[in-house]
Amino acid sequence: MKRFKNRVLVQSLLLLTLVALSGLTNVGSSTASAQNVTVQRNPRILQQDQHNLSEPLGEIIKNMPSAAFESRTMIEPGHFRPPIIGIGPDAAEQREPLPKLKAKLLQNFAGVGQGDYGYSDSLTPPDTNASVGDTQVVEFVNDSFAIFDKTTGALIAGPTAGSAFWTGLGGPCAAPLQGDIIIKYDQLAQRWVALYLAFEQVPYYICSAVSTTSDATSSYNQYSMSFGDNLPDYPKLSVWPDAYYLNTNVNGGYADACALNRTAMLSGQPMTAQCFTKTNEASFLPSDVDGAGIATAGEPAFFVDLATSTSLHLYKFHVDFTNPNNTTFTGPTSITVASYTSACGGFGQCIPQPAAGQTLDSLADRLMYRLAYRNFGDHESLFVTHSVTPSSGSQVSALRWYEIQNPDGTPVIAQQGTYANNKASLWMGSIASDKANNLLLGFSGSSTAVFPFVGITGRLSTDPQGAMETLKTLKAGAGSQEYYRWGDYSSMALDPTDDCTFWYTTEYMKTTTGANAWSSQLSSLRFPACN
Repeated sequence: MKRFKNRVLVQSLLLLTLVALSGLTNVGSSTASAQNVTVQRNPRILQQDQHNLSEPLGEIIKNMPSAAFESRTMIEPGHFRPPIIGIGPDAAEQREPLPKLKAKLLQNFAGVGQGDYGYSDSLTPPDTNASVGDTQVVEFVNDSFAIFDKTTGALIAGPTAGSAFWTGLGGPCAAPLQGDIIIKYDQLAQRWVALYLAFEQVPYYICSAVSTTSDATSSYNQYSMSFGDNLPDYPKLSVWPDAYYLNTNVNGGYADACALNRTAMLSGQPMTAQCFTKTNEASFLPSDVDGAGIATAGEPAFFVDLATSTSLHLYKFHVDFTNPNNTTFTGPTSITVASYTSACGGFGQCIPQPAAGQTLDSLADRLMYRLAYRNFGDHESLFVTHSVTPSSGSQVSALRWYEIQNPDGTPVIAQQGTYANNKASLWMGSIASDKANNLLLGFSGSSTAVFPFVGITGRLSTDPQGAMETLKTLKAGAGSQEYYRWGDYSSMALDPTDDCTFWYTTEYMKTTTGANAWSSQLSSLRFPACN
């Protein structure tokens, strides 16, 4: 595995000591430091390899073979940073949960997985993620996807090989068995956006596709773009008014931040991308719009990364596709957080399961998808989570989460918390906010006595700062996975039609088995307080 270059932390030692002595509270008010901020210019310009307008996806699906391929394991996600180890106990840890979760369960049905809808697993891990549109929910599980009716949960199309989005384009993007997929609904334009990493050959390609209507079964503007011979691993896509933003963990020990020409892609025109490389960062996440209160005109996109045991790094990406000389990548601004220690040493396998004897990878060396952005009118917030070591109890992993306000000014941690459970280790989280600033946090949970399960917690905006309500199990597991690679991410999405209904998806096991027999669950929930 690649390892990230060791950072020089001498300048942070005094800050770490002060934080440990003072003990940050769950309210989490903190300062941001702009020391060593640089303005990077002259982005690397990438040209599309080819683009095409597809046939309607619904027709392509009808002619695609069953999405059951050879069984194998996906590429290893590069771990680029050494363990992050905090000083002293986790001052943000929530010792007791608030009362029963107020969010009401609406839909809870099987997603793409072993034995469901005639599907047979092919790749591990599944990297489950989903997005919701006006009438549909689309779920992707690495090499395959399915389309569901969001009101009834009924299957509309699939499961089908993910390469269907690029059928007709040709080249590496149309080949099966790719991965690291992302599906997004661009609520600003009412279009679906798919992303795929073609890693079977060199050069490596990022494949993208944008629907021509709000119907996921419509035709797509298809694009392929070469990223050369450095693997653009673990790509994450976000929607922003001026671009589709992309991060990759490059297989050379650094991170890339890219802007894809959204305007061109929506109209089916030739597109370019502009990228910046940060050799001192490991795994960015780009800000992703939720809700009707979009970012103001000209506001930069935000990229956030873990930095030290008491700080996050925030960058601002301003893109100009007309004149790239005006494009800038500014940062980092260091945001102080409560001291933490990465779960499992950041990239260790320590999440326990019953019986199987195989512990699971926490992927605690990175922030978890998504970096959810919301404009509440009187303030802007970013929401994100990652896995940490709890200070109390017998479990090895808990969920640290943040609300970062004022990202375009002087960022501040408005609230933060570490959500732990004394019966299970919690990891692989995803968090978002509804329009009333109620939060929902989905995750996987497991212990030596409890099979890996799909869990959820959340909080009302009126709850005490930094605190979450009692854990609720959305889908109980019935088996352990006899392989250490659990999902590389899960996803929490918001229904754009009401901006109140959350949709969460991740994986679980129906039986104790090897690597390629996982299942997934799609669940929707809503707080009655969200009107």
